[in-house]
Amino acid sequence: MAVNYATPVKTSRMTATRDHFAGGTLEIGTSGMAAVLATFTLTAGGGTISNDVWTLAFSAASVTASASGTAAAARIKNSGGTANLTGLTVGTSGSDINLDSTSISSGQTVTLSSATIAHAA
Repeated sequence: MAVNYATPVKTSRMTATRDHFAGGTLEIGTSGMAAVLATFTLTAGGGTISNDVWTLAFSAASVTASASGTAAAARIKNSGGTANLTGLTVGTSGSDINLDSTSISSGQTVTLSSATIAHAA
């Protein structure tokens, strides 16, 4: 049987998640995170929570790519550098992390168009 959380519980859990990662980093990588292509820094507040959705906030919406490849995965590290949130999807729309393009070349500007994480049912 599937577990279902009431909205106030989801909100509380997502707030705790945001607070855990505030000031950390979002790494965009190739499939399986074999290579890190770009790194975005979360703000000290980490973003906003609306019901069961965390909208991430970053120090800058654009960064310079550190490697070349196709963006296919992402992970979030806390401020201590530990990746406790992995398996995020990356695309140009409909993904957890949406970029202007998933084709990335070292040195190019990588721009986030949106970054949201929804609580599971």
